[in-house]
Amino acid sequence: MSVPHSQGLAGRHAFVTGVGRGIGAAVARGLLLHGARVTVSGRNADVLAKTVSDLCQFGQIDYVVADLAAPVSIIHGFSKARSRFGAIDILVNNAGQAQSAPFLKTDDALWQDMLAVNLTGTFHCIQAALPDMLASGWGRIVNVASTAGLTGYKYVSAYCAAKHGVIGLTRSLAAELATKGITVNAVCPGYTDTGIVRETIANIVAKTGRGEAAALAELTAANPQKRLVQPEEVANAVTWLCLPGSDAMNGQSIAVAGGEIM
Repeated sequence: MSVPHSQGLAGRHAFVTGVGRGIGAAVARGLLLHGARVTVSGRNADVLAKTVSDLCQFGQIDYVVADLAAPVSIIHGFSKARSRFGAIDILVNNAGQAQSAPFLKTDDALWQDMLAVNLTGTFHCIQAALPDMLASGWGRIVNVASTAGLTGYKYVSAYCAAKHGVIGLTRSLAAELATKGITVNAVCPGYTDTGIVRETIANIVAKTGRGEAAALAELTAANPQKRLVQPEEVANAVTWLCLPGSDAMNGQSIAVAGGEIM
């Protein structure tokens, strides 16, 4: 078994959404390494079970299947998590999805899909977890947003609108809970080496006929470091915001993007 980085989160129960691979799995690992008990959630039981199998060497971890577009599913998932590991102390809203289309080809279905998971799902998860934090007088909420919540990008107006909404929710709730022992922050990754981004690269190649290297260069052009962010780099920021010593960090939206947003 790997030696934990610390026991700073010992006794804490963390609930992480959107876990399967990439950022979510890296966040779960980081929290486990600091002693937290972790519940991971997503829509695919097989993927979640594989993640739990891979990470159980680092600490106590279990999964619940939950669809963030369905409030009843969220309530059931949090109830099941509590029955295993107790009250929720830390919530990491990592679940999200991205679809692109020119604005005039962004139909109502696409618009609603982007809001449902990226923004409304975040809202419902916070409502499910917050009573536990208020009861204990301590909590950490970290919303994994995107640089799309801090600036605009072409052809993803619905996604940008949803992520801007997450930033607004983060700031409002941080102010509301500032005297309650609960902090609320957002981490905003740039293009990160995940399955979603690899699918984006494949779509660029298919639509334009350019090679994979050219497609990757297009995505990383705005990053001064000219590379994709690594999931572990995002997870490090998330984990730090959950640890003791980060108490003064509240209402912040931290870009993890190699300097793309300054």
